[in-house]
Amino acid sequence: MEAASLPAALELAAGSGAGLSPEKRAVLGASLLLLQRDYRFERVWFWGCIQGGPGKAASSPVLQRAWACVVLVAGSLNCVEWSLLPPATEEMVAQAEQLKGRFQGDPSFEYEYTEINAEDAERLFEDGKEPMIKEESRLVATIEQIDRAVGIIPRGAFLKTPLGSVRENRNFEGLSLTEAKKLSSYFHFTEPVNLKNKTLLEKADLDPSTDFLDSLEHDIPQGSWTVQLEKGGTVVVLRSLLWLGLTFYHVPMTKQYGYVYFGTGEKNLDLPFML
Repeated sequence: MEAASLPAALELAAGSGAGLSPEKRAVLGASLLLLQRDYRFERVWFWGCIQGGPGKAASSPVLQRAWACVVLVAGSLNCVEWSLLPPATEEMVAQAEQLKGRFQGDPSFEYEYTEINAEDAERLFEDGKEPMIKEESRLVATIEQIDRAVGIIPRGAFLKTPLGSVRENRNFEGLSLTEAKKLSSYFHFTEPVNLKNKTLLEKADLDPSTDFLDSLEHDIPQGSWTVQLEKGGTVVVLRSLLWLGLTFYHVPMTKQYGYVYFGTGEKNLDLPFML
């Protein structure tokens, strides 16, 4: 959710009980403006908060998207002092997937190789690398995992031009209430996978300018999303059961939409057995 509209957006996504205290909201309102000024960002998005273990400090990452499709992540332990985090790599994501348990709340904390599976540890030894993962790397890798799996946008919010570039749709005025209640009206904001496997007949009814991403209706396992009407039926809220803590909101017939994460950074691997 964009930092400029953070207070109102947090209220719209607060139905699950998660959120920020009034003190942290006040601090963020000032610190994010300073972050945008100091790093000369065009726009800043608040991504969410990953909680550490009992008694540990929380990591509060901010996701910033530049128009050139450059994604930078900044993290903070106190919502006041911010520092840029390294970009996530495929190797970091693969290593982070092997780790279990809560975050420690210390960016310099190192997870020993005994916490990684034997195959990955052996490969690291052969490459001459230390088989350790810092919490800082695990943090950016977890953010990348969550964004790939459950970072979503409403249909029509972005357009694909005939030249292949993707741009924000300035004419987007929101989904109708009827459409907003359908999972098919929301797309994963990442490189499509299922779309490439569709037949030409299935693609015939799709608009290439708007239907260029994977829809939520085909997510596996089925039932990994909940759709609810809140605030007297004026706000549509989607929550992920795969990454507990991810909340997406959209106010039908308006440009207001976004998502925020408040959780432990752990994937719900038991979901297939719970449905």
